[in-house]
Amino acid sequence: MRRSSAGAFLLGGLWLAVAGCTSMDEPPSPDGARPLKLAVIPKATMHVFWKSIHAGARKAERELPGVSILWQGPAIEDDRGAQISLVETFVQARVDGIVLAPLDDKALIAPVRAARAAGIPTVIIDSALADPQAYVSFVATDNFQGGVMAGRHLAKILNDTGKVVLLRYQVGSASNENRERGFLDEMARHGGIEVVSSNQYGGPTVETAMKASEALLAKFGPGEVDGVFCVNEPLAWGMLRALVAAGRAGQIKFVAFDTSGPLLEALKKGQVDALVVQDPIRMGYEGVRSLVAHLRGEKVEKRIDTGVVLVTRENLSDGEIDRLVHPPLE
Repeated sequence: MRRSSAGAFLLGGLWLAVAGCTSMDEPPSPDGARPLKLAVIPKATMHVFWKSIHAGARKAERELPGVSILWQGPAIEDDRGAQISLVETFVQARVDGIVLAPLDDKALIAPVRAARAAGIPTVIIDSALADPQAYVSFVATDNFQGGVMAGRHLAKILNDTGKVVLLRYQVGSASNENRERGFLDEMARHGGIEVVSSNQYGGPTVETAMKASEALLAKFGPGEVDGVFCVNEPLAWGMLRALVAAGRAGQIKFVAFDTSGPLLEALKKGQVDALVVQDPIRMGYEGVRSLVAHLRGEKVEKRIDTGVVLVTRENLSDGEIDRLVHPPLE
């Protein structure tokens, strides 16, 4: 598995940092509970979604006595080797527990099982792991229903007729695959809609997504595609850039998963028609909170649904919607 020298340096520094903050001489928490050191490992660290997860984890850290978190993730969302190395490093450093958003529902099974064997429990957030016995709890959006929600709305604004495109993410990401499956299941219920492309993958960055989107727009010229669905933030931003460059933004009905500043501006301008929005702050918060509860002997639900909503120009100013699309990141 590829591991760069820069990645090795980073992991070496992480080892020293973790080792330095796992001292047995730390004072007890204010309520007398044993201090806990938790690793929180996202799929990546760049996008607004992961910054919101971080904000939620920090909120839990501030509220829970004696808890401190160590936040570290791959730079981009396709470096499985780096994420596996992070799990292994935190296990070797003997953290008390791990909150993990697995990049791959199968590749991360062995590291999580190894953590459990070492007495270090894991809570999975955002994206499923294929072995439910390996983890304590799964804290995430119902991504299948989110995909259904996106498909239903796209069908509605197309008046149940037309040709649509699905831009997929990458193989192995359970959360995105469930969104794709939910969308396609809903499309199958609308006989007047034809999915003309469902096998194009946009990859982990805005740049790779833009290239994939440009290829789709070249294949399906003006009048040959009526709607598009992108399953996450970088895909949606890449598709939006391609649509603007091609002069077709606003001409094709556009529904996407997740949000960001550029996507919200595009929603206001009519270049995007709807965003399926999660609650990543709650996801990060509940991931840490449920792990702490488990470590302190409390019962934890195996599945915690953190919710999903459809955001349109009409409801954008609603109070709860505003909180979700403008998350406090500090």
